[in-house]
Amino acid sequence: MDYKVKDLALAEGGMLKVEWAEARMPVLMALRRKYQETQPLKGMRVAGCLHVTKETAVLIRTLRAAGAEISWSGCNPLSTQDDVAAALAADGVSIYAWHGLDAEQYYWCIDRTLDFKPTLTLDDGADLIMRVHTRFPELAAGVYGGTEETTTGVHRLRAMAADGKLRYPVLAINDAETKWDFDNVYGTGQSSLDGILRATSVLLAGKNFVVAGYGHCGRGVAMRARGMGARVIVTEVKATAALKATLEGFQVMTMDEAAKVGDIFITQTGIRDIIVKRHFESMKDGAIFCNTGHFDCEINGGDLKALAKGVRTIRPNCEEFVMADGRRLYLLGQGRLINLAAAEGHPSEVMDMSFANQFLGMIRMATEGRDLKPGVYDIPGAQDQELALTKLGTMGIAIDQLTEEQVRYAADYTEGT
Repeated sequence: MDYKVKDLALAEGGMLKVEWAEARMPVLMALRRKYQETQPLKGMRVAGCLHVTKETAVLIRTLRAAGAEISWSGCNPLSTQDDVAAALAADGVSIYAWHGLDAEQYYWCIDRTLDFKPTLTLDDGADLIMRVHTRFPELAAGVYGGTEETTTGVHRLRAMAADGKLRYPVLAINDAETKWDFDNVYGTGQSSLDGILRATSVLLAGKNFVVAGYGHCGRGVAMRARGMGARVIVTEVKATAALKATLEGFQVMTMDEAAKVGDIFITQTGIRDIIVKRHFESMKDGAIFCNTGHFDCEINGGDLKALAKGVRTIRPNCEEFVMADGRRLYLLGQGRLINLAAAEGHPSEVMDMSFANQFLGMIRMATEGRDLKPGVYDIPGAQDQELALTKLGTMGIAIDQLTEEQVRYAADYTEGT
């Protein structure tokens, strides 16, 4: 077993975090108990590229319980929790991840997970899948299938499939209702504000809080910022999304307008150059900005550095850029995902369903992947409903069921007034 982590001595503390998460992920733990006897992943080699958090560790341990061999890397240079990585290494997982990777180290870690010629890939952002296709194309023939966790990665893979370049089937975990309408909304909303507060300790109440992008993640961030007393401003390029934000009580304007009045900015669009030179030039003294999208290109760091006459780290995950006119602007988490760079990522409870989908997706690809054509596939709606019902059950909540007569009525197109 090979691994490379920051410090193996951190393992004990990391395992305590993993145990904490396991106690708060009842759906995934139920799946572990169900499948550890039959071991449907026995003989499968899973290469994973996903944020190394305590919740991810629960997923890894569940995959192993179902029979899989594992090799893992982090999917972002600043998202690895070093104590959790150490705990996994101490538990026998081949893991290559530590906080603060540079670009060369980041891809070196991904490449090491491919050394054992995986039969399944599990991705968050699609960097692992892209590495297989561009750097190690000979490995693609041995891969049964893969899964993709996040919006950015699904968009990349759908574009790749449309171009005829995707060489094996991939399940779009992000597009499951039990993922995007819960993890993306409630997880991103809470954890992103957690990261902002840990990095700055500022009061949100009364601030002009600019949310760039009103998709599921943006909606969650806007909701939580308003709950903390901020005046929320939304910027968008999609007319229907802007209209939704307006009807939900948020002020909508262009980024050019918002840059002049915003106190705190957060991007979650999946698109580059959302905040650029002209925005920095018009921001007020003390403006704070961060990103919770997957890649760090949403805030143009090159433009910011070119404008600054001085840069210093004012507190952990908070860099102060002094402009020529004396204004101070603050970039959080180097423009990386603020909820993971400065905090612990999504709460365990909301990742429970997301990672249950990942686990079931791995089983599906192990059993059906060879029969599927290359492409991006959706999670079945029945799986969404089953997981949601299981989650409700762990919360002590029961729901109504249709009677046989109601089921017949729903399918009877002849019924009228």
